[in-house]
Amino acid sequence: MTRYLPLAALALATVLATVARAQQPVTKDAPAVAAARSIGTTPTAAAARLFVDSVERRLDALSVTVNQAEWVAATYITDDTEALSADAQQRYDAAAQRFALAARRFDGVTVPPDLRRKLTLLKLAFTAPPPSDPAKGAELVRLTTGMEGAYGRGTYCRRGALGQPAATTGDSTCYQINDLSRALAESHDPAVLLDAWRGWHAIGAPLRPKYERFVALSNEGARELGFADLGAMWRANYDMPADQFPREVERLWKQVEPLYVALHAYVRTRLNQQYGDAVVAKDGMIPAHLLGNMWAQEWGNVYPIVAPPNASPTYDLTALLKAKNVDAKGMAKYAEGFFTSMGFAPLPATFWERSMLVKPRDREVVCHASAWTIDNKNDVRIKACLEPTADDFVTIHHEEGHNFYQRAYSSQPYLFQNGANDGFHEAIGDAIALSITPGYLQQAGLLATPPSAAADTALLLRQALDKVAFLPFGLMIDQWRWGVFSGAIKPSEYNKAWWDLRARYQGVVPPVARSEADFDPGAKYHVPANTPYMRYFLARVLQFQFYRAMCRAAGHTGPLYRCSFYGSKEAGAKLARMLEAGQSKPWQETLYEMTGERDMDAGAMLEYFAPLKAWLDRQNAGHPVGWTPRTATR
Repeated sequence: MTRYLPLAALALATVLATVARAQQPVTKDAPAVAAARSIGTTPTAAAARLFVDSVERRLDALSVTVNQAEWVAATYITDDTEALSADAQQRYDAAAQRFALAARRFDGVTVPPDLRRKLTLLKLAFTAPPPSDPAKGAELVRLTTGMEGAYGRGTYCRRGALGQPAATTGDSTCYQINDLSRALAESHDPAVLLDAWRGWHAIGAPLRPKYERFVALSNEGARELGFADLGAMWRANYDMPADQFPREVERLWKQVEPLYVALHAYVRTRLNQQYGDAVVAKDGMIPAHLLGNMWAQEWGNVYPIVAPPNASPTYDLTALLKAKNVDAKGMAKYAEGFFTSMGFAPLPATFWERSMLVKPRDREVVCHASAWTIDNKNDVRIKACLEPTADDFVTIHHEEGHNFYQRAYSSQPYLFQNGANDGFHEAIGDAIALSITPGYLQQAGLLATPPSAAADTALLLRQALDKVAFLPFGLMIDQWRWGVFSGAIKPSEYNKAWWDLRARYQGVVPPVARSEADFDPGAKYHVPANTPYMRYFLARVLQFQFYRAMCRAAGHTGPLYRCSFYGSKEAGAKLARMLEAGQSKPWQETLYEMTGERDMDAGAMLEYFAPLKAWLDRQNAGHPVGWTPRTATR
């Protein structure tokens, strides 16, 4: 390992060498070099300002190259595009890592709050900081790019239809994640569900040694920046002491746990009635392949099985979209229309020209939906493989929420161009999606007549199957990674620890025994792509706080779950102020200005689902509630 002396003791030549090692032509680093030269041997506030301003300009320029290369690699997967993306990312990471190390020189200097915040954010900018050794840094980038590409190419091939005995002759049929997810969403045949689940999860095993090496390298980079490990670095990014953050998320979980446990018990009972004791025990954990989603993270697809008996008629948004012949672009237009109804400017023409909204027929792509800003200004895009379904209708609102956020804070300095915390970024579009009420669908021309109030329980249940069911999954992924990064979870226990956490928090068990020959975390995009996941758990809480604040601004009265602020310029103005602030101040201040609350709190979510919780408790009377965690690995 390369050993670094404390930066406060570095001479000018060392700082210059640090900057010059960034893998770009030296002339392009001239501003940063000039800033480094001005530092001299005595760090000052003026030198810190000059340094940060120069670094921001340099990283801004480098990031555009990275964004362009990563876009091509994700929308046209080949060995060449992966290599180009890895090279661009390595150049950015090398420069950013050198600058982050140099920023430590100013740790003891008194500087204005905004400058101190930038210096801190510069050190926290990585999801996987590269080691200073150039060879190791290049290896880390190749690993991360390669793992994401391998996930995107993931395929399950077999002779014969899903769920049927394998044929001995004939061509194989190959399935990718969209195909297998569709089978899990639509089939009620346990054999088909198991085949699809097991086929996709097999893609994780080859990633295991790569992930283990990734952990070692990224931890090395994090330690060079002064953190105990990569997990500690991630937790330091929430405007609170890093050791306080796990307690904060556990506090939020304890608020919502009773609601989740009640939902779990109700769904388990209905699945038991559907499939029988041999498939789903009345009082145990739920097999992961039966919940309508590859990772059992959202359960909305099992609604037809668990719908309230004799429920008043509601509506099928997927059927409504298909009846109107709404395609992927049409769904994106509906989402854009919601934001423009609140006073936001339309998306630029380049969004429609450059986004990938459907899966191309001629090449491999990463279908996992994501929102991009290419130039950190107005070139915003979405990469997705949308289909005209209710789930994707929500997804496109979520992703455009990122785009509108990116545009709103584009006038901020580079280091402030982000969400107040990463949960904010995820929560924006979801808060908008909570406004996809029957009333809104009628306004948008998708629904002729909204269902009566008697259907409210059914609508709330359908919403909870996604919003509430997701909570423990959103919590446990980074719980697992924190343990992996710290060494508390050894490589020999990767899979066991994964399923132990899922048992503890979700009450979910794999449908077949798993072993350490498997690597089921690798079958979830965010693990090989190294995307921190706690943001999604926080977003599930924050979106209801944002939603309630905008409903109040819109003058809504009545039950919270019936609110839609579509067309409310007052709600839009409140939202715009929050988005424009970016990451320029602690999230607690931004949250207070938006909601009047300084803490993340699940109270708004509990208010939204209060009628459903009372109904679930009545349904669960006389049935087992809760589960005893047990391992399913050997």
